[in-house]
Amino acid sequence: MCLAVPVKIISIDEAADMAVVALEGVKKQISLALVEDVAVGDFVLVHVGYALNRISVEEAQKTLALMAEAGIIAPGEPR
Repeated sequence: MCLAVPVKIISIDEAADMAVVALEGVKKQISLALVEDVAVGDFVLVHVGYALNRISVEEAQKTLALMAEAGIIAPGEPR
């Protein structure tokens, strides 16, 4: 079973096809090799360091709320 986590893109390095994303104050560099047309501020689903696809803010909020309810992350709004 796999778990893809919704995260917000906070910066993009187009030359390297990489981005920095954040969730709960933790920042991580990920690959954008599998997605197109993403921008700073977008939410993407990430699994093992790769963005799998872009999702809406609403979908990210729903997923993060469910993860908080399950105790996987702290409750709160996506940042």
